Amino acid sequence: MKQILFFAAMCISMFASAQIGKRFPSERKEIKDPVTGARLVFLTSTPGGDSKIYQTHNQWTSDGEWLIFRSSRTRGEAMAVNEKTGEMVQVTEGGYTGMLNIARKSMKLYFMRMPERDTARRTTTDTTRRRNQIPLQIVEVDLAKVFADSKAGKMQPVHIYQRICGTIPIELEGGGDMALDGDEEWAYFRVGKNAAAKQLAAGTKPADNFGPRNMGAGPNGIAAMNVLTGEIKYVVSVPFQIGHIQSNPWMSGEIVFCWETGGKSPQRTWTVKRDGSGLRPLYPEAAYEWVTHEAVIGKDEVAIAIMGHRKIGGVDTTGTGVGGANPGQDAAWGPSGTREKPTGLAIVNLRTRESYIAGQTKSGSGLWHVTGSPDGRWAVGDDFTRNIYLIDRHTNEMMLLSAGHKTTAADHPHPTMSDDGTKIQIQSAMLSADNRSMNICIIYLPEEWLKRKYK
Repeated sequence: MKQILFFAAMCISMFASAQIGKRFPSERKEIKDPVTGARLVFLTSTPGGDSKIYQTHNQWTSDGEWLIFRSSRTRGEAMAVNEKTGEMVQVTEGGYTGMLNIARKSMKLYFMRMPERDTARRTTTDTTRRRNQIPLQIVEVDLAKVFADSKAGKMQPVHIYQRICGTIPIELEGGGDMALDGDEEWAYFRVGKNAAAKQLAAGTKPADNFGPRNMGAGPNGIAAMNVLTGEIKYVVSVPFQIGHIQSNPWMSGEIVFCWETGGKSPQRTWTVKRDGSGLRPLYPEAAYEWVTHEAVIGKDEVAIAIMGHRKIGGVDTTGTGVGGANPGQDAAWGPSGTREKPTGLAIVNLRTRESYIAGQTKSGSGLWHVTGSPDGRWAVGDDFTRNIYLIDRHTNEMMLLSAGHKTTAADHPHPTMSDDGTKIQIQSAMLSADNRSMNICIIYLPEEWLKRKYK
């Protein structure tokens, strides 16, 4: 009996400590970059299992005051941190799966989750069973209410803050990435192989796996849910594995996604309209090009990385000696990714289909994860050594903005630029004693570059 009571108390304690609105003390630390002198603000600075939202998605709330991130500070829940004060607040309860989507027009957060989540009692077998038998929900969080009530210390029941937008039909096998449309009425999600096969154009042969990671086989599809009504619409099926679904926040009904292989793809980048029309390669690539990490950066533009990380005449780690720590060193990827042809951070225009190279490092891996400002002024990229480079697109100048973020880090920086083009969010292990744990960091652009005037 004592054991039963103890277990019950543990469960109650776990759920009590996992409540939405729970506050955490500030860990904010401001330092100068030890290499470049840039202003860095670490919004988290202890090993809390932090990681930023992927660079294809928005990071800041619509009021510009909070950043949403993933963390282990409360198991399986999302956190928000105030950029000025460093205060942290738990903003989900009941867990989430896949991508966190922050609205730009309202103080809302959207994500997918498995209903009736019970982290205290779920086993591996339970997880598998539930994933196969229970369809995913799309959930909306009213962030303004969460922040206000949390600050006042008067949190209400979780249903006051979280609303179930709808349930994805189980036959769609929904999951993976999710993206909020620019109109913030529709959310896009990936559709599984069996469901996608039923919508695949007649005579289309599903792709096989590509590359040494044995990924990329299809078919997959994209569907959409109206977050106001719960209505479901099917968008498109393709013969390959879909990854990194993202919307164009400035152009409603426009979707960008990729053929995911874990490395080089036969044709990486794709775009399609919400009604299923206009399916085409975004940047038609040659066999010698290694295209990766596309990100919509403005109404008409997508940034992509055309990698130049492999030795001409053979695969190599570009002299870094990091072995298998970075992708692309396996000969099974083929001949792509060398600098025999132009490489670097490329900008592709969605309307004219024109593209150009905005910048490239002189040596090393080249730019890898890429981003830019919506006004077309800046482009940003990281490299294999976790350095962050800033490119002035008006003058074509490139500077090393920040360095020293440790190649031993658990993940890559994944830079994302703010909509006002004055700062960049990354994840970094610079402050970590174990050289691996990631923290949320803001890099502020140098004032002398921000004050530049152009003719």
